[in-house]
Amino acid sequence: MEYKSISRKLVALGLVIFATSYVVAQNITLSGYIKDEHSKESLAGASVFSTNYKIGASTNEYGFFSITIPKADTLGLVVSYIGYKPQAKKLFIKNSLRLDILLEPNAAELSEVVVSANRNDNNVNRAQMGVLDVPIKSINTLPVLAGERDLMKILQFLPGVQQGQEGTTGFFVRGGNSDQNLVQLDEATIYNPNHIFGLFSTFNVNALKGVSLIKGGFPAKYGGRLSSILDISMKDGDKENFHVEGGIGLLSSNLTIQGPLEKGKSSFIVSGRRSYIDLLTKPFMPGGINGVNYYLYDFNAKLNYELGKNDHLFLGYFTGKDNAVYTGTNSLNFNIDFGNTTSNVRWNHIFGDKLFSNTSLIFNDYHLGLATDQGNYYSMLYTGIKDITLKSDFTFMPGPNHEVKAGFSYTNHTLFPGAVSGKIPKKGNRLVVNPDSIAQQYSNEAAFYISDELKINDMLSVSYGIRAPFFVSGSKTYTFVEPRITAKLSLNETTSLKASYTEMNQFMHLVPNSTASMPTDIWLTSSAKVKPENSKQIALGLFKNFDNNGIETSVEVYYKTMTNQVLFKEGTQITLKSNIEDMLTFGDGNSYGIEFFAKKNFGKLTGWVSYTLSKTTELFPDLNYGKEFPFTYDRRHNLSATAIYELSKRWTVSADFTLYSGSAFTLPSGKVFVSDEGSLYDNIYYDYTTRNNARLPIYHRLDVSFSNKKHVKIFGLPCEREWVFGVYNLYSRQNPYFVYLTTDYITKQPVAKQVSLLPIIPSVSFNFKF
Repeated sequence: MEYKSISRKLVALGLVIFATSYVVAQNITLSGYIKDEHSKESLAGASVFSTNYKIGASTNEYGFFSITIPKADTLGLVVSYIGYKPQAKKLFIKNSLRLDILLEPNAAELSEVVVSANRNDNNVNRAQMGVLDVPIKSINTLPVLAGERDLMKILQFLPGVQQGQEGTTGFFVRGGNSDQNLVQLDEATIYNPNHIFGLFSTFNVNALKGVSLIKGGFPAKYGGRLSSILDISMKDGDKENFHVEGGIGLLSSNLTIQGPLEKGKSSFIVSGRRSYIDLLTKPFMPGGINGVNYYLYDFNAKLNYELGKNDHLFLGYFTGKDNAVYTGTNSLNFNIDFGNTTSNVRWNHIFGDKLFSNTSLIFNDYHLGLATDQGNYYSMLYTGIKDITLKSDFTFMPGPNHEVKAGFSYTNHTLFPGAVSGKIPKKGNRLVVNPDSIAQQYSNEAAFYISDELKINDMLSVSYGIRAPFFVSGSKTYTFVEPRITAKLSLNETTSLKASYTEMNQFMHLVPNSTASMPTDIWLTSSAKVKPENSKQIALGLFKNFDNNGIETSVEVYYKTMTNQVLFKEGTQITLKSNIEDMLTFGDGNSYGIEFFAKKNFGKLTGWVSYTLSKTTELFPDLNYGKEFPFTYDRRHNLSATAIYELSKRWTVSADFTLYSGSAFTLPSGKVFVSDEGSLYDNIYYDYTTRNNARLPIYHRLDVSFSNKKHVKIFGLPCEREWVFGVYNLYSRQNPYFVYLTTDYITKQPVAKQVSLLPIIPSVSFNFKF
């Protein structure tokens, strides 16, 4: 599509939004920030409600709100946020007013389920679908693995969201691959959000402020991925007092320090975590012993400066790394090393009382290296990404029934894809993958968007917009127009019907480089040969609350088509000199399903149950004889349940259970023996004909934990301490980590071997907060 055509559509939509949002005189505007009374940290998603006119507004991700209402002799205002005491105000004003509001935390936190909207009826009354906010304070109520607080565990128990097999990374949403999820930490993309073996995420919960998952009805500001948006924000740091908190577990320990740089004006927070299983086991693992050895760490830092009444500056940094070594299982050995590093500068500015802006400069560096050997053969892989991003977003709040958003973004991508395999030489050195010598791929990605959330009347509201992405790689340019719309029809105060339609395009591709279910994927960028992936998704939902919003239920049906999916050709074996683009094949996919969700919010017993019935298939003309085959993570059934029970003020017991169908993978139908060369597997080239023709066993697991909290004194200082006793995989189910191929030394036939790594794992951890 031509640039002029896209520009005309953006201008036309902008004129429609402006015309429908024009506000006449005799109104006043209240605007400002809502913050925590003690720390002065802004509260995203807090509610401001006018009792005179039954009009409400919410703070944005930086805690800013703007509400325009008619003049009155006396204005009643109620400000609320979950976990804080609501505040009622009476205002005697005749003109617009800048009003910063401080909320006091509840002395005893309300019992709430882990996944909750900031207003209990948002799931029914807002024009949004598939949006789940995850309060960080509530993550402590979930069972934990090895004493680690893990936000990813929450996502995996939600409808439409599935974890990978143990040992794979990422999560999978509505039939999409892991690379089709945009994971952002303070707007910086995290290309791999999991630590090794998928035990827990790369995010230290003590450093996080908020988490929001979007799996459908995507707002126009988001793009570049097909399946979901995981938006994570770090804490800004306490502007009034110093705090130290941390935890000591069996696998790792963490420490977070925050406090003011200048009281009331600026703050900092630093947080780190490091595993030490490698240090503890090293004396007991002499050379040649079988097993797994690994270490991981992550580190966060953030500075927050209040430059003036209308300006804030944020500086952020994050790095995380994993290294794993697996040795001795039937001569199979491998080493994985990967990590993410990001840094950003963000500037908030307020123009008047209705216009808010944020401008960000972001740097990102990701790498993954894999070395594997079996018998006389070896393989090495490296994939890396470096990004530089500049973006600016504007929010215009002209009246109580409109919230207009517009903005642009630009990213420069540099990719480093490379791999090599061969026979281990008797003399000399193996070929190696040197990142500096890999042929780099350069590309540029930009996008413009505009949207409006419009309340037409008490029954009907709609969120609509358009996004126009541009992508340039070499001499090839791609341009698109992506419509976004979500509509809500209220049947009564506790029931609503919703529908959404979204188009998305993706220019970065993670191509699976394995036919035996191992985590060895390569990142590629779109080019003349590799077209952008595209998805179109429609969803319908019924939302119903019971018992004064104490119980939430929903049923959502979705259908999603995906085009220009990327895979390697059958039997592909990459060498250092390979042109990877010539080894790719392209096809389509579709996913459809129904998702059930029931959640109890209050009382001593809280929790939820989710069930997803879905089917995802792919069709590639050059694969599987042109016949349809199942997606790797096509799991027909996915059942999850979570329960949290408060035994007393100090003791809490929690449990979660998950069960889902086994993933699909490919086994060969034949083999060809060669005498002097061959693949990684004992001088044998395997013949792969049918795709994903086998299934891993059904996965199921039960976790339980007990926690005890108490206020004590440590080193003479008041402290809240917590002991957590947990059991991961209570009945020690041998779930598959991956499957690899080898040759039976007696029959000389190829056989598939399953590796299971995570049996029953008891844990104890100690957490503290000064």
